[in-house]
Order: sequence, then structure tokens, then C-alpha cells
Amino acid sequence: MKVFINKRIPETGIKMLEEAGLEIILPEKENLSYEEWLHYCKNTDVVLNIGSEFKYDKNFFEACPNVKAIALYSVGFDHVDIKEASRRHIPVGNTPDVLSRATSDVAFLLMQSVARRASYNFRKVKDGNWGSFDPLHALGQELYGKTLGIFGLGRIGFEMAEKSKKAFGMNIIYHNRHHNEEAEQELGAAYVSFEELIKNSDVLSVHAAFTPEHTELFNYPLFEQMKPDAIFINTARGGFHNQKDLYQALVDVTNPEPMSPDDPILELSSVCILPHIGSATVEARNGMARLAAGNIIAFSKNEKMPHCANSEVYSNHSS
Repeated sequence: MKVFINKRIPETGIKMLEEAGLEIILPEKENLSYEEWLHYCKNTDVVLNIGSEFKYDKNFFEACPNVKAIALYSVGFDHVDIKEASRRHIPVGNTPDVLSRATSDVAFLLMQSVARRASYNFRKVKDGNWGSFDPLHALGQELYGKTLGIFGLGRIGFEMAEKSKKAFGMNIIYHNRHHNEEAEQELGAAYVSFEELIKNSDVLSVHAAFTPEHTELFNYPLFEQMKPDAIFINTARGGFHNQKDLYQALVDVTNPEPMSPDDPILELSSVCILPHIGSATVEARNGMARLAAGNIIAFSKNEKMPHCANSEVYSNHSS
């Protein structure tokens, strides 16, 4: 069975695939054009996908009829047409939970960075503009006892809430499709309506899975309803917010991504922006490699992928 990997992954995942007797296909270069990427996919049985540059949509599946399974090196799968994959009996594996701590660490970092205007003050030092002591200039805010609102209280959101609760004694409110009983029992989290979440959060952190109906959900009318000094954190997908409307906010993933270096939002003292580094730790990336490889190995043995985004799919095939 041939496995195409479009970018480098940690060696632990490669070794697992090799020891399972699978044929690994790696491109000669990493930044493939769409046509080059498609050429590799056409000649493989399983795609181990890193990144979200290209879409796995109806056009892809029609162009690549030999692809029998897709293993994602990510938790999110919004770049895959799950319904189309399921219709064609193609399982789509992902890597949940293993990066929850690392991603929540970044959200927690961003919350503190913007609260104390760390990026702005670092830039002043770097530019030789330390200045004299001014008791009223660019003051930050303390987080103790404030209210953290979580939109999408899954594993990553839970980790963020737990850190905030333990470190700053923050009150936790959240909005989900369903109640999170674990968070309510262990963290005292309170389920609220979406409107209450927007109006009552001192810090609003987005951790939901992105779907098309979420596109630019957080826009100017919603930002207007937030507290004047509220902090907005997005470590999920850039599509959640409207970049032009977001003018006093704290973000991890931007819209668009990557963002333009002359975007005016970069000049604001209340903003801290990082590239997409939520899972960028050795531990998380190795864990993702193991989960992705494990999904592929299970599929090669005619077994169900341990972590499958469309788990109803069982593909009968010969390896």
C-alpha cells in the first residue's frame, strides 16, 4: 500500500509506517503546486495530509479515484468534504486530544500577553523607545477574578478554562451545542446563551470546530456588544472573525492567513498576533505523527481507524 505524505513529519511517524511495511512516497520539494500535489495523490492509496492549502472536495475525489483513505495531521477537517468522502466510503482520520494542552498553552499565553500589552512594550524596547516612567501610559489589566467565556468547550477549551481557573481564579462561562458536565462539575463552568457569552465575558476565547456557518461569526455588531476592555482570543480558525471589524482584539490565527505585514491591526498596542503555532511543541507534533500513522496502519489491516472523522465509514479493500 502506497502512502503519500505531502510534507515532512516527525521521524516517529515515518518509522511506524515503515515498520508496518507500507511504501512511503515523499515529494522532492515541499511547496507543491496544486497540479504537482494532485499528481502525487493520483498515484497513491492513502494520503497523509499536512496543512490545509488544498481542498479534499468532489473535484479531488473524482480526479483521484485510487485514494482509499485520508489521514490528517490535524484535529480540524474543515478542508475535507466529509459528506463526499463518506459517500465514497473513504475514511478520514484526524489527530484529536494530543495537541489540546499545547494549543491551550498558546491561548493562555495570548491572554496574558494582551492583558499586559507585552508585544507592544517589547516593540518599544526593540525600537530603542524605552522611554521614561509614565504612570498612565499603555496600562494593562489584571485577570484575577475576571470572567472567561469559552465558545466551544471541548478538550482544548477545557484545558484553557482549567489553566485560567487555577492561575487567576477566573469565573468560567461557556456556550456549546451541548452541556459540558465535566466542566460544570470540576470548574464550576456555567452554560449561557451566545448573547450572554458575548456581553458578559472579560476574555472571550474561541475553541469551536469551524464550519461554513461560522464564517465571520465574530464581526463588528458582536464586537460592539462586548465589554469595552474585553479580550478576544482566536486559536481555532481565522474564518471565525472578520479581520477588518477586529480592531481591538487578541488573535492567534488571522483572517486571511498569513496576514499582510502592513495590516493596520499590527500597529495597535492592544494586539498580540502569532502565526499558527498552537501545536508547535515537540511533544504535540510527535503525538500527532503517531496518531496519523496509527490511523493509516489500522486502515492497512482492514481495521477501523482509531480516530476517524467519519467513523460510520468502513471500507472493504485489499492492501
